[in-house]
Amino acid sequence: MAGKHKDLPLVYSCSGCSSAAQTANQVALQLDRRGVAEMSCIAGVGGDVPSLVKLAKSGRTIVAIDGCALACARNCLERHAVVPTHHVLLQHMGIKKRFHTDFDPAQADQAVAQVEAMLEGARSAPPAPPSNLPEETIP
Repeated sequence: MAGKHKDLPLVYSCSGCSSAAQTANQVALQLDRRGVAEMSCIAGVGGDVPSLVKLAKSGRTIVAIDGCALACARNCLERHAVVPTHHVLLQHMGIKKRFHTDFDPAQADQAVAQVEAMLEGARSAPPAPPSNLPEETIP
């Protein structure tokens, strides 16, 4: 599967127990299912699985989606000196972290649309020089 999608950005998300984390996971799943990005396993990167670390270090555009300021997805990548091209922090979109409750599908759909628009804008923008810092955090 990875060979078929080499031109797509990689997307990683936290997927913890809170509603915000599950929103992040849903956003990443939808980007993958729509063919906008290829979702990969952040738990594998954090768990030092060689093939998944190698994929994360492949030089592809990376979108890290975190539900809250703990930034677990971004931090798992940074353990391996991988800095995401885009870091999406859902709390900046007004998505609240709640425990013992499901995510709001309408909020997830809105976040998917925002990330899709961001990626489309990045594709149409002139290439930026390489940087060790993320290009942007939504919003």
